[in-house]
Amino acid sequence: MDDDLDAVLAAMGPRLRRLRRGRGRTLAELAAATGISESTLSRLESGRRRPNLELLLPLARAHGMPLEELIGAPYTGDPRVNLRPIQRDGMTYIRLTRRAGGTQAYKLIMPGATGPATPDPQRHEGYEWLYVLGGRLRLVLGDQELALAPGEAAEFDTRVPHWMGPAGAEPVELLILFGPQGERAHVRARSRPTG
Repeated sequence: MDDDLDAVLAAMGPRLRRLRRGRGRTLAELAAATGISESTLSRLESGRRRPNLELLLPLARAHGMPLEELIGAPYTGDPRVNLRPIQRDGMTYIRLTRRAGGTQAYKLIMPGATGPATPDPQRHEGYEWLYVLGGRLRLVLGDQELALAPGEAAEFDTRVPHWMGPAGAEPVELLILFGPQGERAHVRARSRPTG
């Protein structure tokens, strides 16, 4: 049992560093979000400080993930999927991936528009792929404006200024894959002969 605990603790530092970097955050930004000093965060990431609940709980909250996901708790064999929605800016995000860092998957639900929206395009490091499940999505990407219907997809470098919102009064549901810069979604399909 002690070997298992030691292995989890030894992996914590690199896991925390990958998670922070994968989300494009600096130590200063994470320190501001958690109230944990930059030097403590640095020591956690390098393995020179052992994590405890007082440090891990604010980190899990800042990354918007359950504690067991943050620490990489082993799979329990429970087949139930416990999705915990996150409310932000009137939208509902449901995280679909369980591991830290790398490409992340979300289901996003946007309420319908109540009037004309003024886009406020943002940019950040990363690459995004989205697929509309329901409703119509308004996507502003650089100088382009698109309306995506159910079954349509888009992918783009998030360094390009972008904004998205509902294109009408009905709610919009979409799947989003977001990855660090350079990680693109690769769709592979093979056609089958008919007849």
